[in-house]
Amino acid sequence: MSKQLFKTSLKCGGCINAIRPGMESIPGITEWNVNLESPDRILEVDSEKDVSNQVLENVKKAGYEISRL
Repeated sequence: MSKQLFKTSLKCGGCINAIRPGMESIPGITEWNVNLESPDRILEVDSEKDVSNQVLENVKKAGYEISRL
């Protein structure tokens, strides 16, 4: 199991819902969560393998900024 962290520009539940279809389409992700309380709006992804490229692509495609931590 691998835990990957990303800094995002997500601001609310609506933003999370906007990335949900892309996140749920990535094979290997077992769980993901966004900490909106964090100043960096941390997206935490638990997966069976490294899915960071797919996560970056899907969040950017939804119109949000994202970078690896």
